[in-house]
Amino acid sequence: MAEIRGRIFGVSGPTVIASGMEGVSMNTICHVGHDALMGEIIRIKGDRAVLQVYEDTAGLSVGQPVVTHSKPLTVMLGPGLLSNIFDGIQRPLAAMCSDGNPFIRKGAKDAALDHGASWVFEPLKKKGDRVSEGETVGVVAETERIVHRIMAPPGVSGVVAEIRSGTVSTSEPVCLLEGGKTISLIQEWPVRVPRPFAAKLPSSTPFVTGQRVFDTLIPVAEGGTAIVPGGFGTGKTIVQQTIARFAKSDIVVYVGCGERGNEMTEILTDFPRLTDPQTGLALSLRTVIVVNTSNMPVAAREASIFTGITIAEYFRDMGYSVAVLADSISRWAEALREISSRLEEMPGEEGFPPYLASSLGSFYERAGRVRCLGPEGNTGSITVVSAVSPPGGDFSEPVTQASLRFAGTFWALDADLAYRRHFPAVNWLASFSLYQKELEGWFSANVASDMIELRARLFSLLQRQNELKEIVQIIGVEALQEADRLALEAANTARDAFLRQSVFNENDAFNTYEKQYWLLKAIFSFFDCATAALKRGVYMETLIDSPLRARIMRLTDEPNEGFAEKAGSLIEAIERELCAVR
Repeated sequence: MAEIRGRIFGVSGPTVIASGMEGVSMNTICHVGHDALMGEIIRIKGDRAVLQVYEDTAGLSVGQPVVTHSKPLTVMLGPGLLSNIFDGIQRPLAAMCSDGNPFIRKGAKDAALDHGASWVFEPLKKKGDRVSEGETVGVVAETERIVHRIMAPPGVSGVVAEIRSGTVSTSEPVCLLEGGKTISLIQEWPVRVPRPFAAKLPSSTPFVTGQRVFDTLIPVAEGGTAIVPGGFGTGKTIVQQTIARFAKSDIVVYVGCGERGNEMTEILTDFPRLTDPQTGLALSLRTVIVVNTSNMPVAAREASIFTGITIAEYFRDMGYSVAVLADSISRWAEALREISSRLEEMPGEEGFPPYLASSLGSFYERAGRVRCLGPEGNTGSITVVSAVSPPGGDFSEPVTQASLRFAGTFWALDADLAYRRHFPAVNWLASFSLYQKELEGWFSANVASDMIELRARLFSLLQRQNELKEIVQIIGVEALQEADRLALEAANTARDAFLRQSVFNENDAFNTYEKQYWLLKAIFSFFDCATAALKRGVYMETLIDSPLRARIMRLTDEPNEGFAEKAGSLIEAIERELCAVR
């Protein structure tokens, strides 16, 4: 690509104006100043280009050189991504700190993947075979958990002229096609361009998190989008980390976007020590972390979510299910607002640029379940769960409202629940899922025929509890009719035994759908039998103080294995003993 050279004309924070830039293209990378800081062109007017620089611009001055080769911001995709930690523009943090300096060097150009690393390549094609774009030509066992498929990049196809086998380095080609095209272990892809796929598929299966309030009450589909808004201290990061650890996804891409340094430090130190409950192996073997803390340049923060989603698309194209956890979208939007203000653009609501929603859409719309390129017909998915940090917990602010345009699931976190130590602190009446209709068939076929009915009953019970609470505040609980008191107690049982969950309890941290179903069955079995007993004249206090109710509360301590039998025996005891009460 042709090299274009210019000079710095002006500097304002991370925004640099360069002159003498005729012929440059939008969203291409430049190297700015004597330290060759990386930046991206975001506006062109005449021979002047406006750049957002991904690094600290202290020390830049007018007249220093600006060089571009008209290449967009790209990420390097290949073996070595997993277990790695990158900054917002995919520079490997571990490699950049190898000299003992904990700070990122100005103009650091460390390659995202180690070109000298060796991998054992097992070919799946032979000489003379035809290869189409997206087709797997061989595999590399990247980790004990994940087999890395080496695919023909989009737009590359042909007949195999030569293919290697055995140990190869990251930078070496492994397959030569007739006509001279090569396929290596590494692909490069521009972060702002979605990777192609064969077809988009409907989301008909749930994204299993193991958290009862999410899976049963407010589910998100595999390949769907969910937002988790909440004020300070409501547990957004805890929800993200819990999903990263327990959700049934093949790959996790965690994007720490503008979060506090101490929170990211906790993630970076804890993740390598965590065990994947599905395999017993290290959780980091299926995790990629993209870090951009609040004290790092805002331009790199703006790019970080696109870096993360592009990495996720690469693993999706292999046929894996990928979870992208962005924490937090509000910090990303603040970076967008700061960049917009330095460009002197017309501000929208609360100072955010008018194109906030469309920029968010370019991220969220890359989620989905797809049929991948290639004749194998693999199916892959990206499920996006993003935290939103509305100031003061105000869900009417622009970032939350803009995210709602694209989110199929809304998990609203409640400060009152968090202060009462109820986790996940999800306000079940303020939250919703648009995927429930599409998932009903899956629930009926794979969990139980009456699972949808139980979920509907749970919602009705919680809504009735909310209505009764308002009455109780006026007249007191003793003035309620006994049937209403029983409904209130049943809702309290459902709240404490079903909606509350402890990640510190080994048996309660992750619940299969079978356990969730039978736990609901036990709760409503007690409620139905108690209602019948109440009609026979049994005293209310006898029902409330029943030891059977305490046994339901202790069911959450039981492991997933064999839970149906234990819950079934408890239901039999409930039906037998409550029917005998007079």
